[in-house]
Amino acid sequence: MKRATIALLIALIPALAAAEDLAKIKSAGVIRVGTEGTYAPFTYHDASGKLVGFDVEIAQAVAAKLGVKAEFIEGKWDGLIAGLDANRYDAVANEVSITEARKAKYDFSSPYIASKAALIVRGDNTAIKTFADLKGKKSANTLTSNFGKLAQSFGAEIVPVQGFNDSLELLASGRVDATINDSLSFLDYKKHQPNSKLKIAATEKDADFSGIIFRKGNPQLQAAINKALADIKADGSYQKISFKYFGEDVSR
Repeated sequence: MKRATIALLIALIPALAAAEDLAKIKSAGVIRVGTEGTYAPFTYHDASGKLVGFDVEIAQAVAAKLGVKAEFIEGKWDGLIAGLDANRYDAVANEVSITEARKAKYDFSSPYIASKAALIVRGDNTAIKTFADLKGKKSANTLTSNFGKLAQSFGAEIVPVQGFNDSLELLASGRVDATINDSLSFLDYKKHQPNSKLKIAATEKDADFSGIIFRKGNPQLQAAINKALADIKADGSYQKISFKYFGEDVSR
């Protein structure tokens, strides 16, 4: 067998394996879903320790439409998407922004949430009013997130953290000047922490869209998840979950 043929077969192995994912999920009766578990209100643990959140309930609703159950596997953000490559789970539901860079390596479902990047500072901070004011300042962010990259693009020095809560803790304690994070997450935070001294200084004009992400080359799974998302919007399940966590429809 020629080397070129062998190389082609090796290259096709991941795609062939991915194409079987839907069949395996149906056979097992379970879809394995990667998620952080530390990113309220999308995926977090309530007072009893139960994994809850907007993305958690959306994943459960999608799984139900597929005729299976959702099994959640938690992991830190910086290695979460890479867990797909290691076959730790079948998909990731964690408000993962749909970007061209990610689409080059992975496939996404249809968008199911729209959000904006928010520049968050302490209430007494009058020096940072726009994203441009981040130049030379310290911003708490996860290193591989879009928010961290956005902060860097404005000249901020990134102070690495594990997640949203860590970012706000560093900011509140004065160890960083700001953080760029999800506007919906911050509004939820303020709902639960009304006495917080943090505020939103600015938000991006355009929204980012997020989707469920999975291994590339699996049109059957992609189509099944897209249909499930369409179905939960059509029957009102999506809106019920959305209003529970945000008080509005956050799909657009």
